[in-house]
Amino acid sequence: MMPGPAHGGESETLRASARRAVALALVATAVAAASVQALLDLSPVAAVAAVAIAAGGALAVLRHLPGRHPHPRFGPANVVTLARAVPTALLAGLAVEPGAGTPAVAWFAALAALAVTVLDGVDGRLARRRGVASEFGARFDMETDSLLVLALAVLAWRWDRAGAWVLLSGLARYLFVAAGALAPWLRASLPPSRRRQVVCVVQIAVLLAVVAPVLGSTAAAALAAAGLLALAYSFGVDFAWLARRARRTGDGPTLES
Repeated sequence: MMPGPAHGGESETLRASARRAVALALVATAVAAASVQALLDLSPVAAVAAVAIAAGGALAVLRHLPGRHPHPRFGPANVVTLARAVPTALLAGLAVEPGAGTPAVAWFAALAALAVTVLDGVDGRLARRRGVASEFGARFDMETDSLLVLALAVLAWRWDRAGAWVLLSGLARYLFVAAGALAPWLRASLPPSRRRQVVCVVQIAVLLAVVAPVLGSTAAAALAAAGLLALAYSFGVDFAWLARRARRTGDGPTLES
């Protein structure tokens, strides 16, 4: 049974531990971004963008923590997610780097994405093992994955590894959320799904392989297309489930509902 929301001193302890963890993550992002800029001979744009993205994420973390994290401390599971967010911010910064993706930069992007992927699931298992799972932690993990997929999709497009259509891989979830503003029945909670988790990991692995300087352009584009089809299938299954639920409840799957 989940504990109730933290109050009083516990709330302040939570906020303080979250601020410390977020501050360390921001420092780590800034140091890593500067190091990557120097090592890969990048323009300052990527480093500045990475830090700006990390700062925006930090504000979102602190803003959405109250009421969604019913535990007295930020916790090691969320710290792991923060650790995943650091290389994710670096990849998002690379997406706006004006220079072309050299082999060295592409290898860095692939290895950074691999590090994020290896840690994917560690935070969730840690939270469940310690009995500190929360709505906040699940959302934080999902948003980190979503940003990673978007960053990799942009890199695949900008580095001519796939056509502009590959951007749909990164935009799919955001478009789905936007559609919920027009059709409230799309905002209903979906049941847990192993299929959804597997497709997310597969999508990240596919885009990681696409940006790595290993496959030829034709093979990379074909692989990206296969990943996009798997993602479209997964979203289609969820859409159909939500539509059936809306019909049962009388909401109706229409934009006017």
